[in-house]
Amino acid sequence: MDHDVFDVDDVYDGMAEDVYNGMAATELNGVAWQKSRHSNSQGSCVEFARLPGGDVAVRNSRFPEGPALVYTRAEIEAMLLGIKDGEFDHLIAG
Repeated sequence: MDHDVFDVDDVYDGMAEDVYNGMAATELNGVAWQKSRHSNSQGSCVEFARLPGGDVAVRNSRFPEGPALVYTRAEIEAMLLGIKDGEFDHLIAG
């Protein structure tokens, strides 16, 4: 899978000076939001964007102007490993 590569200076151009948890996702100018290919067509998706410096922003695709949650790379890695190990399967069990 190809991932967007960006120049840090280009991304920060026009972006809010301080990136923080809960900021409006629309203030993260120049980032490439990505969702799973398994997402449904109604737009109920979780989207991720890699930020300069290595943090990752997360937003709800139903509310793209809403808040972005900002996580460290280590936090995202721990979450992905837990997902792959099935630790959260009970959240979607019927």
